[in-house]
Amino acid sequence: MAVLALVAEALALSQPMSSTGSIAFIPYFATLLVAPSWLALVVIAVVRTISDLSARKDGLKTAFNAAQHVLILAVAVLVFRNLGGKSLLLLREATLNQATAATGAAALAGFALAYLTSGLLVSGVISIAQRVPAGQVWRTNQLATLWLDLLSLPLIFVFAWVYARFGAIAAATCWVPILGLRQVHKMNLELERTNQEFLELMVKSMEARDPYMSGHSRRVHHYSTIVARAIGLNEREVSLTSRAALLHDVGKIYEKYGPILAKSDRLSPEEWAIIQSHPIDGANLVATMSRLRELVAPIRHHHENWDGTGYPDGLAGELIPLPARIIRFADTVDAMTTDRPYRSSLPQDQVRAELVRCRGKQFDPGITDRLLSSPQWSQLFEVGEASGWDRPSLVLVDVKKSAVS
Repeated sequence: MAVLALVAEALALSQPMSSTGSIAFIPYFATLLVAPSWLALVVIAVVRTISDLSARKDGLKTAFNAAQHVLILAVAVLVFRNLGGKSLLLLREATLNQATAATGAAALAGFALAYLTSGLLVSGVISIAQRVPAGQVWRTNQLATLWLDLLSLPLIFVFAWVYARFGAIAAATCWVPILGLRQVHKMNLELERTNQEFLELMVKSMEARDPYMSGHSRRVHHYSTIVARAIGLNEREVSLTSRAALLHDVGKIYEKYGPILAKSDRLSPEEWAIIQSHPIDGANLVATMSRLRELVAPIRHHHENWDGTGYPDGLAGELIPLPARIIRFADTVDAMTTDRPYRSSLPQDQVRAELVRCRGKQFDPGITDRLLSSPQWSQLFEVGEASGWDRPSLVLVDVKKSAVS
């Protein structure tokens, strides 16, 4: 079991927010089903330490990882034994159904509590180290692998039973398809990471043309995520909204917008007409990528107003896609909280007053009310040094319409 765990640790996957994940937890937990003892915890701690030392991790990380594994698995052992779970070696002659009846409930309870302890502990440490909300860390890392973890629960039990009933060679043979499953998961993660990095590359290429635009799309992405969660969207809807927000101004990558974005004074009617075409250009550009088709409508309509006075299509009310209405809030908040050539950034109370003033005109009144009464409202004003984003940006204001755009 220790050898199989070392192989899995050597094939660990890189995850977001500087964390890693591996399928070593399968032989770890299987070991506890076979030998639920303190000696097993010592062996697991040694395996984890060897793995970290071979990866040349510093002493603090090595000590933390070993201690974390011992704590998590100790929780599993205590729950398993106190609920009447027995070593599968004692059930060597039992059938799989008999073994399941004897120890399955105890094992499931131990796994569940250990999983919860692991998620809270790792998310908390990364949250402190990187100064991001623990809930965000948990959603980013734990939800991405939740389906695999749930699939692994019966797999752990079967793996341990094979080891106890048929021996180490049979268990090692079963390890081969498990590694194949791990490879499929790795490819999915790498594809998702590549897509995200490509989107960020597009945004950085656009923002590099003008220092005033630097960081704007990433801040709107951040604000949109907060607003989407404040109004109770599910994680898929939050993800769609935040990705659309990241690309909402991608149409400005075209050369015709360069001179206009560089201007610090008021735009001419002709220049304003050109600027109003950037949602269409962005939507058309994103539509060329099949995996991003669901972002087309939010990008095209992120400058529509609730009362129908926006652009490019003059949509009103519920006809405006919900993600676009959320991005409208985020875009406006960033405009008001950014230093401009003609004014300093606005404080929180003035931003609130402006949102209330434009409620039902520029903004969805329902979203306005839920956002302003939500605990997440204050998070919109926490972007700063911890985020590593540059604050200056240029978001055009049409003073004739009294609406920040």
